[in-house]
Amino acid sequence: MTSTLLPGSAKSARRSVRSTLREAWRMRRVWWFTATARTRARFVRTYFGSFWLGLSNLFSVAVLSAVYGTVFKVQDFQTYVVYLGLGLVVWNTMAAAISSAPTLFEHNHSHVHNTNLNPVFYTLEEWSFQLQTFLMSFLLVVGVLSFFQLSLIPYLFVGWLPILNLLLFLYWFPVLICLLGTRFRDLYQLVPVALQLIFLLSPILYEKKNLGAMQWTANFNPLYRVLSPVRHTLMTGEVVWSQNALILLANVVGIWLAIRLINRERPNLPFLI
Repeated sequence: MTSTLLPGSAKSARRSVRSTLREAWRMRRVWWFTATARTRARFVRTYFGSFWLGLSNLFSVAVLSAVYGTVFKVQDFQTYVVYLGLGLVVWNTMAAAISSAPTLFEHNHSHVHNTNLNPVFYTLEEWSFQLQTFLMSFLLVVGVLSFFQLSLIPYLFVGWLPILNLLLFLYWFPVLICLLGTRFRDLYQLVPVALQLIFLLSPILYEKKNLGAMQWTANFNPLYRVLSPVRHTLMTGEVVWSQNALILLANVVGIWLAIRLINRERPNLPFLI
């Protein structure tokens, strides 16, 4: 009996994920539009508008590169500025997506309770919002950093796979945090603390070799494992295809798992938030 039921249930689960993906694709104009509206509302009545996203990162890069360039006695300051700038703009995007994840459904409380909209819509709207934020900030920072390294802009096309991996990771990993946050409110307090500790342990402001005997921590750091290939490719023009293929596979599995968990938790969400 068990052997006959398991294949059928697995097939049903796969079909459920596929149907959710098809439904999400049909709604693509809606969740992209609502995310765009949030982005515009964020900068209403400001003079520079969305340029503030890139400007804030550039201010941070200027200050941190001056301070830590002196602390670490950097020999090649121009290379260090690019190294720090790329790492910081990618990290800020990942940190923003993860830190907002635990309260995602809480912020959409009334919609979850009063509509029958698939919860995947809210995750895709948030992902689109974070994606738009990243692109506006990233392109401005890369444009300015290209004055220090002219090859940055051409290498954007070489680094399409690491950047794609980053964008896919920005969807499924925060979704898992979001679903855990609906059941365990402690994540509201834990996530900011964990992000701060991970940032300090990640080779973003310094090179990996500066960790010394602690270099192994970077190898087990999922955020750094996604960040590092983007920075490496943009700075050197080299793509480690085997590494990026493994990350892509992990992203595919992560997306499948995230959507399956959304489908499983859908009946329980109104009672959890």
